[in-house]
Amino acid sequence: MRIDRVKLVTELAKRDMTQKRLAELSGVSRATINYIRAGKSCSDEVGQKIANALDVKVEKIME
Repeated sequence: MRIDRVKLVTELAKRDMTQKRLAELSGVSRATINYIRAGKSCSDEVGQKIANALDVKVEKIME
C-alpha cells in the first residue's frame, strides 16, 4: 500500500497533529511514519492503523 504523502500531511495539519503523536496513536514507529512521508510504501496493516489514528477511511489517504 502506498499512502499519498500530501494527503497524509494535510490530514496531520487539519488535526494539528505531529508525526510523533500520530506514531503514538497508531502504534507505528516514528521512523515508519517518516518513511511513508518520504513516499515509501507500507503494509496494509500499517496503513489501516494510520487511517484509524487519523479517524479517516484508508482510501482517503491512499495514492
